[in-house]
Amino acid sequence: MTEVLSGVSRALRHPVAARLGGFPPVDAALVAVLLAGGLLTPRAGAGISAALDVALTVPLLWRRRAPAAVFCAIWLAAGVQGLLVRPTGADAALLVAFYTVATSPDTRVTLVLGAALELGVLAASIKWSRGPGGLPKTFVGLSGLVTAAGVLGINVGNRRQTLQGLRDRTQQLERDREREVALARATERARIAREMHDVVAHNLSVMLALCDGAAYHVYDAPERVEAALAQAARTGRQALTEMRQLLGVLREGPERPELAPLPGIRELESLVELIRAAGVPVHYRLSGDPSGTPPGMELTIFRIVQEALTNTLKHAGPGVHASVSLSCRPDAIAVEVRDDGHALGPVGAGGAGLRGMKERAAVYGGELDAGPAPEGGWRVRTSLPLERDPVVAL
Repeated sequence: MTEVLSGVSRALRHPVAARLGGFPPVDAALVAVLLAGGLLTPRAGAGISAALDVALTVPLLWRRRAPAAVFCAIWLAAGVQGLLVRPTGADAALLVAFYTVATSPDTRVTLVLGAALELGVLAASIKWSRGPGGLPKTFVGLSGLVTAAGVLGINVGNRRQTLQGLRDRTQQLERDREREVALARATERARIAREMHDVVAHNLSVMLALCDGAAYHVYDAPERVEAALAQAARTGRQALTEMRQLLGVLREGPERPELAPLPGIRELESLVELIRAAGVPVHYRLSGDPSGTPPGMELTIFRIVQEALTNTLKHAGPGVHASVSLSCRPDAIAVEVRDDGHALGPVGAGGAGLRGMKERAAVYGGELDAGPAPEGGWRVRTSLPLERDPVVAL
């Protein structure tokens, strides 16, 4: 009971309105009709009756802003009217006010004010009913009108809440869709950044190594210069082709990007040969059968080996030797790339290449370990399980 009275109190403290304008036309028309019905009703004490008709109807202009306060004001005016003069057509304002209260979501306030309205109905029935059996008929008839107004208001209120819930749900779905689109864009940007880093960094490193070697032998071995420059040109054309394929997904328009097989385990031989041509002896060992490896995992393995050998080419120093070991087991594929050089530059954990390798391994449930080997040099290794579904890379 305390909670119910508290709800009614909060509703009554709702500000009625600070301004007089801006009332809905339907409310203004409703007030005019009810007021005219009251003023045209013949009765004694026309002056007092007219004032009470105004007090009964005019508050309806604020019924949407403060329904409980408006109902209480009209209920009090109706009580005064019952004490002084006979009821008029303006008393229908009570039903309109109660209907408005019933449309609100607070059912407790509706029940309390409905009970108050029923008390008024009972008092009016006792005072104004005439003849034998007049009291029950009057009370039942007026109670029927109150019930109809309350039920109609509750139904309209429920419909409004349902529509508002649908609107809120639609807005939430829109926000969720926008977040999903933003997440997809961020994921795609990260993927493209990894691919561009791997393609550009690797091919440029190889081209620079080939050009440096050509410059070193320009006088004593022209044939080696020619071979190195030819290999640099092929590497440049390959990098340009890969860049076009990668950026094709970003094009706008009807044209389709060029399609080509993604590099995988079979292309590691060519990658190793390219690093050898750049001046780094590489030993490559493949054990087991790689057939049946998912294409996406093959691309991941290729990019990890590519980035590791590129770091060897850039950071390990002169006279370095490298090895690539690929072990294909039924449950996993183990990859290890190591060299015996001494780093000439920083290869930190925050580098884009090392971070990209870790992200690629994480997509297929693997953890990548990169750092100095106990016997010297640098080592990169990971194991990618074959039985685990890939997760979404963020």
